[in-house]
Amino acid sequence: MKKNLRKRIEDALKSDVYVPMYPTDLYEYITGGDESLLRPFIKELSYMEEIGEISVNKKGKIVYSAKNKSSRSNLLSGTFHSSSRGAFGFVTTDAGEFFIPPRFTLGAFDGDSVNIKRFTPSSKFYGKGNEAEIVSITKRQRESFIGKFSGFWSKGKLYGEVRSDEDKLALVGYVVGSDDKSVSDGDKVVCKIVKYPVFESDSLCVRITESLGASNSKEANYKAVLREHMIPTRFDDNVLGEAEKASKQEISTLGRLDLRKMTIFTIDSESAKDLDDAISIELIDEGYILGVHIADVSHYVREKTLLDKEAMARGTSVYFTDKVVPMLPPALSNGACSLNAGVDRYALSAFITLDKNGKIIGCKIENSVINSKMRGVYSELNDIIERRENSRFFEKYRHIIPDFEKMLELYALLRDNSLSDGAMELESDEAEIVLDESGKPVDIIKRERGESERLIEQFMLCANKAIARFCFDRGIPCVYRVHEAPDDEKIRAFSLFASNIGVDTSSLRKKEISPLDLSAVLEDAKSKGKGDTVSSVLLRSLMKAKYSAVAKLHFGLATDRYCHFTSPIRRYPDLSVHRILKAYLNGFSEGDSKKFARFADRSAKESSENELRALYAERGIDDLYKAIYMSDRIGKEYDATISSVASFGIFAKTDKLCEGLIPISTLNGSFYFDESNFTLSSGKRVFRLGDKIRIRVTEADIVSRKVTFSLVGDDNEEHIPFNTPKVKAKRTHKDTKPTKNTSPKKHRAQKKRR
Repeated sequence: MKKNLRKRIEDALKSDVYVPMYPTDLYEYITGGDESLLRPFIKELSYMEEIGEISVNKKGKIVYSAKNKSSRSNLLSGTFHSSSRGAFGFVTTDAGEFFIPPRFTLGAFDGDSVNIKRFTPSSKFYGKGNEAEIVSITKRQRESFIGKFSGFWSKGKLYGEVRSDEDKLALVGYVVGSDDKSVSDGDKVVCKIVKYPVFESDSLCVRITESLGASNSKEANYKAVLREHMIPTRFDDNVLGEAEKASKQEISTLGRLDLRKMTIFTIDSESAKDLDDAISIELIDEGYILGVHIADVSHYVREKTLLDKEAMARGTSVYFTDKVVPMLPPALSNGACSLNAGVDRYALSAFITLDKNGKIIGCKIENSVINSKMRGVYSELNDIIERRENSRFFEKYRHIIPDFEKMLELYALLRDNSLSDGAMELESDEAEIVLDESGKPVDIIKRERGESERLIEQFMLCANKAIARFCFDRGIPCVYRVHEAPDDEKIRAFSLFASNIGVDTSSLRKKEISPLDLSAVLEDAKSKGKGDTVSSVLLRSLMKAKYSAVAKLHFGLATDRYCHFTSPIRRYPDLSVHRILKAYLNGFSEGDSKKFARFADRSAKESSENELRALYAERGIDDLYKAIYMSDRIGKEYDATISSVASFGIFAKTDKLCEGLIPISTLNGSFYFDESNFTLSSGKRVFRLGDKIRIRVTEADIVSRKVTFSLVGDDNEEHIPFNTPKVKAKRTHKDTKPTKNTSPKKHRAQKKRR
């Protein structure tokens, strides 16, 4: 019967006596209730929806539409993006974005691939022509979710429901079983969707796969962030075995440049264990030779091995408040690959020749063996820069001080060149969360960056530019780091905002905007004490950087070619560049070039996705710890700065760099939201980005990882705008629902801009 199931469905739907039925009734009619045919029936029905052969009417009944060719040609395919509560949403298609009213989502979840049909002008839902209804769901994005279980065990069977934690997944799944026998009422659980709703009143059924613990505990919510973003915390035993075996290889200079007598050393944070870059310097008649010696990870992580597959799947090391989830097993990341002082290590050395003005004039790459002469620490070298011979660390570093002095000279040139080229320095405070012995957050401080951090940053930027140019000039495949020029409309909006708060935007009054033009605006904003505010708005106006196998502009760094070469222990794109370069050094054939071009493209795509996954996980853990920190400070008052303004309220950031929402419902008056100028106003009372306010902590929810504030002295506070915007504002209502807003976190403080 399975073979002719689709024909039986078509025959029934084409029949002159057929009247629209619910899917369950049609299933009973076609199969007689045969349970073995339930899955094939749903599969056939879904496919027929996808190709437009059938549709579901407003009552949830199946309608045959193949004979109506126009109904099929009017279908558009796209991705559904749910609202904060999942009631309505938008579908992005090649023809534009369409609003989906609450009654017409067909039970689609955020991220689902769908087919939609636009409302006709005669429909009462037709507005500006950009409204539509979902007629079929072609691919489910979500196969599982995390939420709170409510229910009980009875006679060995679990009863109850799981309510999703995510705002955009307003899901309630009815539990049909559990693989974890420790589940109890109130637990945060991971559940797998075993049955999607076929029509509007149908049920979502789930099976619990794991209990993470009590839903309001730190441990359960920590695990939830890791599961939500698919961050693996363990390596497979076979992968560990491969890493252990590779790490025990003896170092040999055969076929490599022996640099073990050269003054080469690392500079990193005191806590770092994966030291993947070391530096050296030499003065020559033309200027300088900067040596950037990077751990030769590709020697140990060979193509198509389990180690390589695992590294590509992870894509990056993930740096949390209290631990690191490495891309490579510790035997390599902290062992054989790490450029620890006093031991021989394999490296890929880039010797970059720069003129006396710090401009790159050449680059040579060598397979090498190095022996780091010093484990430099940022804080200690910063103390030496400040105190010179009076530093208590001076004697420790005496043997490398002459080279370090030359490096400081070159660093100053590179820094000045970077600024004159227009590389943007966006001001952004990064929080360092301090934990006690039990792992509880006890303080949040601003992470400081000194001159030694900036020196390493400039040297790594220099190496990445040189390697990207080396590959491009020789036609070598490469995984480039690209950052496209910003959208003209967004820049015009940014210019209007900056101008309205008194910042000079004259440099933006031209057809094509360069990084130097935006840097001029940032500099003026900094001089007027508005650097943080203008930087935050500009950041929203810029494109997101990503990886690409095609060489393109890196707008933010004001360079036409850029790649990531300097951190192969913790980033797969860097490892990819190493693998391609080493193959080139060994002699490239035409076939190799094509093979590595395909590899670069695959690496770029997967690395971009993995980078975002890791970034969101890092933010999630940061937000969790900040919510825990604030949960012990309910009722306390803080000075704060308005960091964002929305139609539903004001986001403010305290001096502890904790961000929270002041809901509009807690403010006195009727407010207008001006999205062009990021203001919320009521008469003469205006809240704008950068305003200093006094707040009180009213709520800190560790499940949603959100903090809520109230404005202190709201009845008496008046915020007068610097320059009242002459832009038509939008009226907002106090019952507007807030959406998730999180603060950005850098990947790793001292290497963020590499």
